Amino acid sequence: MRYRMVTTLAGGALVLGALGGCGGLGGNSGQVCTDTKKAFQQYVAQVRSVPAAEPARWREATEQLAGRVDGLAKQADDADLSKALKAEADRLRAAAPGVGAGDVSQLDTVIRETPATIGKACD
Repeated sequence: MRYRMVTTLAGGALVLGALGGCGGLGGNSGQVCTDTKKAFQQYVAQVRSVPAAEPARWREATEQLAGRVDGLAKQADDADLSKALKAEADRLRAAAPGVGAGDVSQLDTVIRETPATIGKACD
């Protein structure tokens, strides 16, 4: 399980890179994208400090991230960005129970696909 969690965190670093160009949209979208990037940065930092043997804490962090992303979806002026963030929050929420049981496969998929979904909406 430890290896899978490390791999998932490496994927999290890719998310942060893909969200790097978040400032080009109008309205509040640039700020929402920046805040989304910060939320993922904080998540990755938080779960890196949690031992792999404590999956319940990973679940809690994943649920918190889903809540933050959902809140950002509600703030977004841009409908496409809001929709992408809402979908990402739903996917994180769905992955959280597996993470709590020590299975990070669904979270790994979510993290791997985040650059395509949120990154595209933030372009």
